[in-house]
Amino acid sequence: MSEETYDDLAGVVDLFGALTREELEDALDELAFKQGHETDTDALSGAISDAVDAYYLVPYESDEADAELLTVGPVAFPTLPPRAEDLPHILDYPTRTVPRDELVEQVEGRLRTAAAKAVSSGDTDEAARLLDITYDLEAWADTDVASIRERLDAALAEEGQA
Repeated sequence: MSEETYDDLAGVVDLFGALTREELEDALDELAFKQGHETDTDALSGAISDAVDAYYLVPYESDEADAELLTVGPVAFPTLPPRAEDLPHILDYPTRTVPRDELVEQVEGRLRTAAAKAVSSGDTDEAARLLDITYDLEAWADTDVASIRERLDAALAEEGQA
């Protein structure tokens, strides 16, 4: 999938603030119908998972929510695909606000875990990708993840990648 596709997914989510995975799949199915083409459910599910893996969408877990919510992540530049602006009028989904500080804490935790895994496994490609995400996260959330970046930098330097 392309970055443009992930930004479109983020744009659809941004219309509502946050969506469950099922709501996002339904919204994308409705959008495909409005655009005059069929939806490949497996491809949709895979694109959403890939967007989450790439931090274009980030999961938010809450004790109050029945399901995990997806919201716009630090790497995304949300764009609206054609005819998406009508989705809030068609779909009966609530507009949700995710507590920013809780979301940032969860994203930092996820990034810290992913960085530790990349470093311990010697996956320099993943370490380099996560290093880039640390900069995006700091700009997106006004947070400091220097300790994660230093660990990734050190691992890449050991491998001659820095």
